[in-house]
Amino acid sequence: MKALYALAICCLTSPSIGQAAPKKTVRPNVFLVTIDTLRADHVHCYGYQRVETPAIDALASDGFRFAQAFTPSPITNTSHTSIFTGLMPSTHGVTDFAVPLSPAHPTWAELLHKQGYHTAAFIGAVILDSKSLAPGLDRGFDFYDNFPERSPTKSRRDRVERRGMVVVQHAEAWLSAHPTGAHFVWVHLYDPHDPYEPPAPYSQIYKDHLYDGEIAYADSALANFIAYLKKHDWYANSVIVVVGDHGEGLGEHHEDTHGIFLYDSTTHVPLIIKLAAAPAGDKSKVIDAQVRTTDILPTVLDLVGAPDLQEKDGESLKAYFAGSEPAARTVFGETDYPLRFGWAPLRSVRAEGIKFIEAPRPELYDLHRDAGELDNKYEPWSVQVQKSRGMLAALRPNKPPPESSRSAVGEGTINELKALGYLGSADAGSATNVPEPSLLPDPKDRIEELNLLHAAMIASADNRAAEARQSLEKVLQLNPKSPTALRDLGELELHAGDYAKAAQHLKEAMEVRPDDASVAFHQGQALEKIHDLAGARDALETSLKLLPGRFQARLLLGQVYLALKDAKAAEDQFEAALLLQSNSVEAQLALAKAQIAEGNFDEALRQLETLSKIQSNNAEVFELLAQAYTGLGKLVEAHQAESRARVLRAGK
Repeated sequence: MKALYALAICCLTSPSIGQAAPKKTVRPNVFLVTIDTLRADHVHCYGYQRVETPAIDALASDGFRFAQAFTPSPITNTSHTSIFTGLMPSTHGVTDFAVPLSPAHPTWAELLHKQGYHTAAFIGAVILDSKSLAPGLDRGFDFYDNFPERSPTKSRRDRVERRGMVVVQHAEAWLSAHPTGAHFVWVHLYDPHDPYEPPAPYSQIYKDHLYDGEIAYADSALANFIAYLKKHDWYANSVIVVVGDHGEGLGEHHEDTHGIFLYDSTTHVPLIIKLAAAPAGDKSKVIDAQVRTTDILPTVLDLVGAPDLQEKDGESLKAYFAGSEPAARTVFGETDYPLRFGWAPLRSVRAEGIKFIEAPRPELYDLHRDAGELDNKYEPWSVQVQKSRGMLAALRPNKPPPESSRSAVGEGTINELKALGYLGSADAGSATNVPEPSLLPDPKDRIEELNLLHAAMIASADNRAAEARQSLEKVLQLNPKSPTALRDLGELELHAGDYAKAAQHLKEAMEVRPDDASVAFHQGQALEKIHDLAGARDALETSLKLLPGRFQARLLLGQVYLALKDAKAAEDQFEAALLLQSNSVEAQLALAKAQIAEGNFDEALRQLETLSKIQSNNAEVFELLAQAYTGLGKLVEAHQAESRARVLRAGK
């Protein structure tokens, strides 16, 4: 059987023995299916009996199942970027949301596109949208199925998330429209990500363990896609990879979801690779050696005969397919997500049955005796600790952090993150200025805060304001200076119309985290509502110093200046707003108001006359026109504009 496997591999790149080389080699299709938030130990073929995953199991029977595969990151966009580049997060630099992937790092799609592949991507959540939260991940794709800029509904479904069957249908439609040539298609199934809301019948079958219901539903979507490939005779000559991007805490180590810790619960993922022209149906192709998701891209490039990556943190797995069993590979883990809360980032190394986690309170686990990572054996003088620290130091010796490690996230994108259950500072990298991570709080000491914050976010997204408020108040009982809880509670009261409470919470949040532009902006909104104009001005100016490109802050600051009778300062802000959004009618009208307040009637008139032609049914345009005409002594025109405004108001 091992010889048969080796022959199957060779057939991908070599002519048959005893025959002349064919004129043209038929390249295999490549299909990548990433299943979000999928723990290896919650898949049936990995030994879990409480869920049925027949599609994954069948693919494992036709391919190779890696029993010990690990992701370097427990966050979706970071882990996917590692899959697509073969690089660690600290190498590719996408360690937070909305951080652009540097063009210096070629992607899977770019590399196969150069080999003549038709490429397409179909994502299940806006967290991988290349226009907002995953810029650069679309490079090399002929088609990237981003989310529409304006969702037809306000619900989380469709606005920020797609059901797996919808994603698969989009992929199948594209393949049907592009049937010729070699394909690389990526399908991302987001369903197992929380909140766990599987559709019927999975919501009933798995009503007591809904996370598994989401996995079973995602598996059914995969089954649909595999059936489609078989129907169109693509299955046999395809390399098919199914992998989890990261796992889920499910309460282990007190982590309900993922992103904070680097325990196996969130880093151990299923990995199955089916080869093109490989023998089918054998149940024994299980690889027990420890491997990484950064190994997947080098493997695929190896299988299709494409040039290898010039820079990589992974290695091809091809030797495993040939029947040999190379040594286990060292697994590194990285998470910067705790920085969003002002907590220490974590690093880990997993090798030779030992797991070391570098943290303010470090951890060392003997995985042979303690697979659950419950008995911390850390001692600073331990040989294993010193060796592990040396491996972490050697991973990035004297290498500065990537320039793209900081980003500013727009207001709309912040709302999308919240709807997906992600939290923390709106401005990546602003959570802390402490140069030494060990001086920050250990996430182990704050995880209950995160669980409550997450519960509040989900409740808020579902319009359960009372539950959200209750969870946030519990956080403040644990940590009265929690900047995230103060900010979120302030925003909650702002939306509820209790502006005084909102202003107080946001003031306290700014005292803890003075470099958060979003907190300052919302504080300015609240203070303007309670007519503290000087306070609103100061808060908005602070926000704009931190994030100059925020359109709504410019607009509101201009309105505050108008209310303070400083028309020139208001005009400056409205002009700055128009530089950001030149077609904004609201900003154009506000600028005209400031010009009229200054007595600059000519400038206001020129702008308003142009605007009246494209906003002929806007009563406010004609009311301002009347003021400009009056200021210039054109009383007849002013009367006509007033009459037009009255007609438009009456018609509403």
